[in-house]
Amino acid sequence: MVQIGQQALLHIIVHLIFLVIVWWAMQAFNFDAWIRKGKVVQARVLYILFVISIASLVSDFFLKYLQFSTNLSQLFG
Repeated sequence: MVQIGQQALLHIIVHLIFLVIVWWAMQAFNFDAWIRKGKVVQARVLYILFVISIASLVSDFFLKYLQFSTNLSQLFG
């Protein structure tokens, strides 16, 4: 049970780290040119959804890569 809790904590931390990294990286883009007048709220929601979806993809890739690399020891052990 302790290992499951540790895994859950690792997943939460990794997702939050990549969420912050993607948020920071997305600020390099200038989205103001694409926003229609009066649609600021929708643009902010879309921006947040983009950040969440990209962060989710990247963190899932990282966690799967970590899992696969730790499972390689069973191939030779």
